[in-house]
Amino acid sequence: MADEHTYNTTPTLDEIVFENRNKAYGAFDLRTSYRSVLTKAFIFGTVLFLVCAITPFVIMKIKQMNAKETTEVNANLIDILPEQEQIIETPNEPPPPPPPPPKEEPKIEVIQNVVPEPVKAPKVETPPPPISKQLETTTGVVAQEGVKAPAYAPPPPPPSTGKVQSVEVKPQVSEQQIYTEVEQLAEFPGGINKFRSSVQNNFDTGAMEGDEGKVQTVITFVVERDGSITDVKADGSNKTFNAEAVRTVKSVKNKWSPAKINGQAVRYRYRLPLTMQFE
Repeated sequence: MADEHTYNTTPTLDEIVFENRNKAYGAFDLRTSYRSVLTKAFIFGTVLFLVCAITPFVIMKIKQMNAKETTEVNANLIDILPEQEQIIETPNEPPPPPPPPPKEEPKIEVIQNVVPEPVKAPKVETPPPPISKQLETTTGVVAQEGVKAPAYAPPPPPPSTGKVQSVEVKPQVSEQQIYTEVEQLAEFPGGINKFRSSVQNNFDTGAMEGDEGKVQTVITFVVERDGSITDVKADGSNKTFNAEAVRTVKSVKNKWSPAKINGQAVRYRYRLPLTMQFE
């Protein structure tokens, strides 16, 4: 116990780091034994390396010491003489008969199919008859008909499958769409001037103040398929004049003749400019 509380004048770095800590913990033990373990590992590795490097030389030296001594033998080469040619005497034999003459093969005549070149046939000219025979011939006064060639008849036309008729396809007309371009315009009974006069006669000028001067507006309405008027609107700068113009147009009870496309009545938007002078 006295050794643990003794003061060391030169403490190590590990003792400073682990001061007032649990030194029984593994980290302190690893730090204190790190140098000795590293030194041992270096020495062991060096010895192992030297053993691995020296072992081949030791094995080679042992093999050389255990090898048997070789004996040298001097062998003199023997000169080999070439064999002499042996001459064999043959008895006298009659000469061989001459070879038979070659047989001549029969000749085969080859006939080639030669097509002669075409030659233009000479023109045969008939000499004219003598003058004595020409004088004997008489010319006739009556003309004679020669041999007539058969008349050319054109081939009959191919049979037709049926008559081709052009059918005019008319555009489809909508009953709900409001058109602005039609084939036949909508008309008021008596003409547009009568409709203008009806509007002016039914217009209540008392609704205006009287000092507006010249007032203009554009009245638009839809002429239905039955001739009635709907969707009446007035587009002008004076709201009072616009309201009275709309009321006046709606008060006209006469029905219009509807506009038509392809002979079918359609809805048509009519545009009517209206101008009045107030003093």
